[in-house]
Amino acid sequence: MLPGIGVFGTGPVVKVLVPILRENGFKIEAIWSRTVQDAQDAAKELGIPFFTNKIDDVLLRKDVDLIFVLCPPNWHAQISVKALGIGKHIVCDKPAGLSQADALKMVRAGQYYPTLISLISHSFRFLPAFMHMKKALKDNYLQSPITLIDVRIQSGSLFTDSDAFDWKCDDTMGGGTLNLVGSHVVDLITFLTGQKAVRVHGVVRTFTKNTDNINGIRNISAPDFCVFQMELQDGVLVTASLNSHTVGAGFQQEVTVCSSTGHLVVRGGDLFGRRNKGNEEVIYLDVEDLQCSVPNSILPKTFVKGLCKMVSALREAFLPVNEKAGWVKEPVRSAANFEDGLYVQAVLDAIRQSSRTRQWAKVSVMTEQPDQNELLSAVVRRTAISIS
Repeated sequence: MLPGIGVFGTGPVVKVLVPILRENGFKIEAIWSRTVQDAQDAAKELGIPFFTNKIDDVLLRKDVDLIFVLCPPNWHAQISVKALGIGKHIVCDKPAGLSQADALKMVRAGQYYPTLISLISHSFRFLPAFMHMKKALKDNYLQSPITLIDVRIQSGSLFTDSDAFDWKCDDTMGGGTLNLVGSHVVDLITFLTGQKAVRVHGVVRTFTKNTDNINGIRNISAPDFCVFQMELQDGVLVTASLNSHTVGAGFQQEVTVCSSTGHLVVRGGDLFGRRNKGNEEVIYLDVEDLQCSVPNSILPKTFVKGLCKMVSALREAFLPVNEKAGWVKEPVRSAANFEDGLYVQAVLDAIRQSSRTRQWAKVSVMTEQPDQNELLSAVVRRTAISIS
């Protein structure tokens, strides 16, 4: 029997996710938002029977066993840790909290309750084109070691003229291209190669600081442009350009993996390859329609398709045959876990540091919680930078 679901958040991802969950047989029992009015409006629109602005009202419901945390990042760690302690499974949106300290709390909670699902929603791992690319790399399609990975993503403007100021506008609250798009890129590289970054060099910029509705004393500090390089453990160089500064442009992505004998490239949802000086060939063409009922959305089709595939894998994980295995769930084994989320936070921190110092920065994954004075100093530094 599939678990009942409690949803935290009311944003665009929620309005896409709920129909996908229902298409896969899940029942959404409750929804939470910071305000009762937002929760009530979302519950009415999505046909969810219970709404609230109190966290415990969702977590303590007996008909809720799986939690989707899709609210602002400052709530991620608090809700995830508490839910695991109560015995609920967790799928948390990226990034894993606001900092490595938040992510480490989530990691510790996940380790303490290993029989519970605890995942980060990096849905690109489930996009068929990237799954085929990973398999091609494993099958030695390139016939020689990887030398370079180039990622180019254009997502259009993060804000429209009708948007009001919220957490997505503030870098210190988890908003911006680096967190919202860059986190996917960092995780994807590890998924494809099995390698992690040892040092990075990045430039993070905010070009659009005001819109018609966001002006005056409130300015946008979240970056709308980021370019960075990562040097992986085996010496592979990764270059990434993330541009959400182009107004009116749709979502476009191109991920190219190169070796001395050829390359693999995902363009949109399709995979192409070239080797031994031959012509570029089609390896996987995304011709299938979305296998779920999804309303019109501003979210990229590739993201939605990955989300569909991830929910489908999650459904398989809760089938009785997997339940008997003690919740060791093979269908979601390839999903990002809380440890992956902590690593991604470490890379994002290093990119920000590099952008401030204009130097290469070492990627350092936190293993112990910092003292409160260190945390306060870090917050003051980031706040001062965002103000300046």
